[in-house]
Amino acid sequence: MRSVSAERIGMNAEEFQNNLEKYAQLVIHCACNIQPGQELVISANLETIELVRLLTEAAYQAGARRVTVRLGDERLTRLSLDYAALAVYEEFPDWLALLHNGLGRQGAAFLHIESADPQALAGADPQKLIASQRAGKVACAEYYDALYKGGAPWCIIGAASPAWAEFIWPELDPAMALERLWQAIFHAARVDQADPAAAWQQQRQNFQQRISWLNTHRFQALHYQNSRGTDLTIGLNPEGLWQGGGDVLKNSRYFFPNLPTEEIFTAPDWRRADGLVQATMPLVYNGSVIDGFWLRLEQGRVVDFQAAEGQDVLAAILATDDGARSLGECALVPWSNPIRQTGILFYSTLFDENAACHLALGSGYPDCLAGGLEMTDEQLQAAGVNKSATHVDFMLGSADLSIQGIDAQGNITDIFENGEWSKSVGADRQDQKEDAAND
Repeated sequence: MRSVSAERIGMNAEEFQNNLEKYAQLVIHCACNIQPGQELVISANLETIELVRLLTEAAYQAGARRVTVRLGDERLTRLSLDYAALAVYEEFPDWLALLHNGLGRQGAAFLHIESADPQALAGADPQKLIASQRAGKVACAEYYDALYKGGAPWCIIGAASPAWAEFIWPELDPAMALERLWQAIFHAARVDQADPAAAWQQQRQNFQQRISWLNTHRFQALHYQNSRGTDLTIGLNPEGLWQGGGDVLKNSRYFFPNLPTEEIFTAPDWRRADGLVQATMPLVYNGSVIDGFWLRLEQGRVVDFQAAEGQDVLAAILATDDGARSLGECALVPWSNPIRQTGILFYSTLFDENAACHLALGSGYPDCLAGGLEMTDEQLQAAGVNKSATHVDFMLGSADLSIQGIDAQGNITDIFENGEWSKSVGADRQDQKEDAAND
């Protein structure tokens, strides 16, 4: 088994170990926000074992009752996909459903470490992965309710692996590529700052300014347009809410579902989307790359699509279920964000979605609707929040992307201009401050 070490990546041993320990502490105390007596479930690949050990120790030091670790291996996953029948994937294991549902009911925290080779599952039958996802959504309904309806914290983080690093930088010496990826991950997660937790609390406050502005304006639709070919109008839910920077459980505890995160997002009305959207970055889905693709939507549903690479995988995603052809998320990310400024295409949705504005096919988030956490799936769908067994983010951001908000009276307000927050956003916010000071 290959594991991470400072010697292997050429980084100063003390510096690397210090950053890895800071990373583990940040994830446990800030992202997952583990509380005394709480359980934690970690899922990761074998190559991340050193980070998993640090996370486990940090969790126990924070008072965790028990830490359950599920280690995987890309080669074993590929062997299963190559040899096991489709019927195997259509039946979700009872023992795994018991684990997830039981811990979900208890309010355990769930942490996933993303470190996969972007091409690990290239050429594998996408129908098997889709079938497994569908079966899991049914068998683990309590688990997903806990995650998406404020009952349990969850978080996805990144960890460098040799195969991932070599895929991004095939021209570099493997050790140098691995070091560069670790440094990029530490930087994106603000681990290289003196006080990473304080940096994320400041980021949380920065998000709140934009979120308040968006929620105050109550836009009924968004119009996206750029020179890449995107010309799309998306309807928003009348009672919709914008979120970002983190999430709050029903018990008011704050956590970060993604680390890093640069997005402010909402759940659109799945019935109202018309036009064409052109993806601007590759999408890695379960180890397969989808690139050079576009979608055409009419009355909220994808009616046509094409991909230069991964056409069959994109088709399988759209065929997951009825909700997979509609949108579940609109996310706003300025083009000048720190992740995009690294100049790195990570080939990982965790990082790449936080480098550009993006949309998602499939399920929407209940907390993006007023009172949504108390609604059933059927009530949410009737109110405009999409229901699906999948949720797949893809990027449409560009340096010339414009996004306009349309209110109930048909008035138009610039939200994004040339890929950045419009000046009108800041001006309105400043006017509000001045008005408050004059009252």
